[in-house]
Amino acid sequence: MALARARTLGAVALLATLAWALVGRGLVNYDTLYAVVWGRDLARGVKPDYDAVLAPTPHPLATLGGVLLAPLSAASDRGVHGEAATTVVVIGAFLALGALAWVVYRLGAEWFNPAVGFLAAAIVLTRRPVLDFGARAYVDIPYVALVLGALLVETRRPRAGAPVLALLAVAGLLRPEAWLFSVAYVAWLWRAPRARDPRLIALALAAPVLWALSDLVVTGDPLHSLTGTRGNAQTLERITGLDDVPLTAPRRLGEILREPVLVGAAGGGLLALAYLRPRALLGAAAGVVAIVAFCVLAAAGLPILGRYLLLPAAILAIFCGAGAFGWATLPRGDPHRRPWAWFGVVTLVLLVVFTPAQVDRVQALRRALARQDGIQADLATLVRVPPGAIRASCAPVTVPNHRPVPLLALQLDVRPRVVVSAQERRPARGTWVEPATGAVARDYILDPRDLDKRIAPPPAAFEPVAGNPSWRVFTRC
Repeated sequence: MALARARTLGAVALLATLAWALVGRGLVNYDTLYAVVWGRDLARGVKPDYDAVLAPTPHPLATLGGVLLAPLSAASDRGVHGEAATTVVVIGAFLALGALAWVVYRLGAEWFNPAVGFLAAAIVLTRRPVLDFGARAYVDIPYVALVLGALLVETRRPRAGAPVLALLAVAGLLRPEAWLFSVAYVAWLWRAPRARDPRLIALALAAPVLWALSDLVVTGDPLHSLTGTRGNAQTLERITGLDDVPLTAPRRLGEILREPVLVGAAGGGLLALAYLRPRALLGAAAGVVAIVAFCVLAAAGLPILGRYLLLPAAILAIFCGAGAFGWATLPRGDPHRRPWAWFGVVTLVLLVVFTPAQVDRVQALRRALARQDGIQADLATLVRVPPGAIRASCAPVTVPNHRPVPLLALQLDVRPRVVVSAQERRPARGTWVEPATGAVARDYILDPRDLDKRIAPPPAAFEPVAGNPSWRVFTRC
């Protein structure tokens, strides 16, 4: 047992290293930066600013991680707060990518054969969106790994009960879709009288209850996460609503996996359900539940984002592996082996033909991360003390829009309300930070989906005090 665990940890670490080698570095995204800041504040006995302008959805497990990282949020030798904490987050993000690839491999091997698992893991670990969300430490990657881990437990121990629900409960503190998985699993267990246990219901409800209690304690509203996320979606005019799912969801899945994988997954899914149904049913059922959960969120007014489809994308990657190699699981002499094998050849040829385009996408991501990492490093340079051109003593600190707010709140060791967006108000005093060039604004500050892409100049009374290739700083203290 100990040796098996050591091998698993070694495989996860190796896969994490491979993911890092593909992209070259990691960053901490806007949502997770807020989680680190909120956790730091909670550790100090201060209520986090969940109501800050365009604050992200507070995920309880991510915020708890911020609490645990609070001792690392102190200033580094370079005078920048939070650098050690964000370094740990990035390491954890790549380990989550490694865990995701490992569990995808194990599921493919358990459901079909090791070759299926190997190809599925290779697909997942080379998709640009997966690497992008992983390298930027989005909670969606560990969420997907946890749900797939629950499927792996159920595969190895049918009707395992509590272990499966425990993993789903942890996942449910990162993403609410896991709640539907828990409910569906308990309903399925309840069909067998010997598996009925009221304690399983409590375990299935643990995540939504804890999430609501977290919101209630901090904001006084147990539904704050739902209403806040829905409000942000309306403010930013994000695509939402059940009517948009049929058109948007397939396109988003295509953006994650690309055309050859979708072809292989469609054929592999149909062939597996036709000739290896007992092996394919759990994966197919999980994929259906994942899509239903996505539809429920859309109907509730939450935005339709590509990263919300990472779970069904990972399951489709396994079925693509089945399309290529599932035939080897059939008994020798089975008449369906040969036609399935030919479909596998077609799938592999398509994957090989599209490999150069996939390489280009990963290289483009590598360049984008390097560019944004350099811009953040330039911002940290202006925060360092001494001299500290950007400092909390000359507040508020005004930035072009909401994007840099949590990063500067962490680096300056202040609450997010001290850093304000110029799109919301233009303070008459304090510190004003603006991108030095339009390229910096385009590559770091602005989002293609932003409604307002203007970069407001500082008021005339502000004096320039510092600058570098990425940023200019003005003050009126």
